[in-house]
Amino acid sequence: MDGNNPSEMLDAIKVKREMMINCANTKGYTSEETIKYSQELDILINEYQKASQQFSGSKEEVRFAFKQMIMIYPKVCI
Repeated sequence: MDGNNPSEMLDAIKVKREMMINCANTKGYTSEETIKYSQELDILINEYQKASQQFSGSKEEVRFAFKQMIMIYPKVCI
Protein backbone atom coordinates (compact mmCIF):
# COMPACT_ATOMS: atom_id res chain seq x y z
CA MET A 1 0.00 0.00 0.00
CA ASP A 2 1.27 3.46 -0.89
CA GLY A 3 1.30 5.40 2.36
CA ASN A 4 0.12 8.60 0.68
CA ASN A 5 -2.61 7.27 -1.61
CA PRO A 6 -5.94 8.11 0.10
CA SER A 7 -7.89 5.70 -2.09
CA GLU A 8 -5.68 2.75 -1.14
CA MET A 9 -5.74 3.86 2.48
CA LEU A 10 -9.56 3.87 2.49
CA ASP A 11 -9.57 0.40 0.96
CA ALA A 12 -7.24 -0.84 3.72
CA ILE A 13 -9.51 0.75 6.34
CA LYS A 14 -12.58 -0.98 4.87
CA VAL A 15 -10.82 -4.36 4.83
CA LYS A 16 -9.56 -3.99 8.41
CA ARG A 17 -13.01 -2.87 9.59
CA GLU A 18 -14.61 -5.96 8.03
CA MET A 19 -11.99 -8.19 9.67
CA MET A 20 -12.71 -6.58 13.03
CA ILE A 21 -16.49 -6.91 12.66
CA ASN A 22 -16.28 -10.55 11.57
CA CYS A 23 -13.98 -11.35 14.46
CA ALA A 24 -16.24 -9.54 16.93
CA ASN A 25 -19.25 -11.46 15.68
CA THR A 26 -17.52 -14.84 16.00
CA LYS A 27 -15.16 -14.42 18.96
CA GLY A 28 -16.75 -11.55 20.87
CA TYR A 29 -16.11 -7.84 21.16
CA THR A 30 -13.53 -8.24 23.92
CA SER A 31 -11.46 -11.03 22.41
CA GLU A 32 -7.75 -10.35 21.99
CA GLU A 33 -8.00 -10.73 18.22
CA THR A 34 -10.90 -8.25 17.95
CA ILE A 35 -9.02 -5.74 20.08
CA LYS A 36 -5.90 -6.22 17.92
CA TYR A 37 -7.92 -5.49 14.76
CA SER A 38 -9.49 -2.47 16.45
CA GLN A 39 -6.08 -1.06 17.33
CA GLU A 40 -4.78 -1.68 13.81
CA LEU A 41 -7.88 0.05 12.44
CA ASP A 42 -7.22 3.05 14.68
CA ILE A 43 -3.69 3.31 13.30
CA LEU A 44 -4.93 3.15 9.70
CA ILE A 45 -7.56 5.83 10.36
CA ASN A 46 -4.98 8.11 12.00
CA GLU A 47 -2.60 7.65 9.05
CA TYR A 48 -5.44 8.44 6.64
CA GLN A 49 -6.37 11.60 8.54
CA LYS A 50 -2.75 12.79 8.50
CA ALA A 51 -2.45 12.09 4.78
CA SER A 52 -5.78 13.77 3.98
CA GLN A 53 -4.59 16.98 5.70
CA GLN A 54 -1.75 17.13 3.18
CA PHE A 55 -4.29 17.11 0.34
CA SER A 56 -6.65 19.66 1.90
CA GLY A 57 -5.67 22.35 -0.62
CA SER A 58 -6.55 20.18 -3.59
CA LYS A 59 -9.82 19.16 -1.92
CA GLU A 60 -10.82 22.81 -1.64
CA GLU A 61 -10.14 23.27 -5.36
CA VAL A 62 -12.31 20.26 -6.18
CA ARG A 63 -15.11 21.50 -3.92
CA PHE A 64 -15.01 24.92 -5.55
CA ALA A 65 -15.12 23.40 -9.04
CA PHE A 66 -17.97 21.12 -7.98
CA LYS A 67 -19.96 24.04 -6.56
CA GLN A 68 -19.49 25.91 -9.83
CA MET A 69 -20.67 22.85 -11.75
CA ILE A 70 -23.78 22.60 -9.56
CA MET A 71 -24.62 26.24 -10.24
CA ILE A 72 -24.22 25.76 -13.99
CA TYR A 73 -25.91 22.36 -14.31
CA PRO A 74 -29.48 23.36 -13.30
CA LYS A 75 -29.42 26.23 -15.78
CA VAL A 76 -28.56 23.82 -18.59
CA CYS A 77 -31.38 21.43 -17.68
CA ILE A 78 -34.11 24.07 -17.46
